[in-house]
Amino acid sequence: MTDLPAGPPAHVQRGLWFEEFAVGARYLHRPGRTITQADNQLFSALTMNPQALHIDEAYAATQPFGRPLVNSMWTLSTLIGASVAQLTQGTLVAQLGLTDIAFPAPLFPGDTLYAETRVAGARLSASRPGQGIVTLEHTGRNQHGVVVATATRAALMLCRPTEEETA
Repeated sequence: MTDLPAGPPAHVQRGLWFEEFAVGARYLHRPGRTITQADNQLFSALTMNPQALHIDEAYAATQPFGRPLVNSMWTLSTLIGASVAQLTQGTLVAQLGLTDIAFPAPLFPGDTLYAETRVAGARLSASRPGQGIVTLEHTGRNQHGVVVATATRAALMLCRPTEEETA
């Protein structure tokens, strides 16, 4: 929708332009997200992952952790998703890749995932004028501060529009 009624200025949530990413900057994404076993089962079903450790509480009770584990792809997806509103909403061109993904500790239903991102690098694209590549290091912690997930992401970002482009 481009036609807004007259009145006070409207503010649209957006991510950062390429130029706004400062290497070394750290962003805390809040609020956290508490996962339920229903979330875990639904995500596993939607992604066709029948792993009993996620969806069968009786089976999981017989395994080393003694209870269901949160699907690690939910953890990764939520870790990245938590950063979108603050960093890439409306300014992302494409996600280029994920590397160095690790799950050093388990996440369980009932836990709350808190996400943070550190800007590890930024450079203008050599092949795409008006765009730059930002390297983001994401870390997820549970409510006790224990690191449960890490991932490095390369994102192709828009540069701030020039005055001619916005006119």
